[in-house]
Amino acid sequence: MEDLIKALQIFLKYGNPQWPTNCSHDLMAIMEIDPKDVSKEDTEELERLGFIVMEDEYFGSFRFGSA
Repeated sequence: MEDLIKALQIFLKYGNPQWPTNCSHDLMAIMEIDPKDVSKEDTEELERLGFIVMEDEYFGSFRFGSA
């Protein structure tokens, strides 16, 4: 839980969307946060916390999206 909260706090620096997540089988996607806008340091930290850039369009986590 702690890693998820840390990741969400990083995402909050880059926006505060009304509907921030989209969950489907095995994937939690972060919506409306463009990976190109996220600093290299934050992207590396998000990867350590379990979120990766998916298709250069959004961040996703198989760690937190598992059903």
